[in-house]
Amino acid sequence: MFYRFLADLIVVMHLAYVLSVILGLAAVILGWFLKWRWIRNFYFRIIHLLMIGIVVFEALFGIMCPLTTWEDDLRKAAGEDVTEGSFIGRLAHGILFVDLSEEALTVCYCIFGAVVLLTVFLIPPQWPWRTSTRGH
Repeated sequence: MFYRFLADLIVVMHLAYVLSVILGLAAVILGWFLKWRWIRNFYFRIIHLLMIGIVVFEALFGIMCPLTTWEDDLRKAAGEDVTEGSFIGRLAHGILFVDLSEEALTVCYCIFGAVVLLTVFLIPPQWPWRTSTRGH
């Protein structure tokens, strides 16, 4: 029961990671149009870039995501298949894992990562070490 709970927790955290990457890009693009200042926060943007960078790196080098491995191991320890779990665990797993080939997923991750990187140049973050020259 405890392993099942931990596996469900891992898959929900995994989904939160994916959603933060997707919604982060959507926020940057929407925020650019709506002139939201917070989307230029250096730390938000760098963390966002690093998050998708990790995914792209893993995909290009054929590295299994540690969260997926951890969930699988916990499901096995609970005596379950990866498609089993609580309702929330099954729901998160169903949303997270799509039926595409590894090659297709790698291409999707790389394109998404390239778009995130492109936004760093087209909608640049406010670098923390640059001082404002307003008023001078």
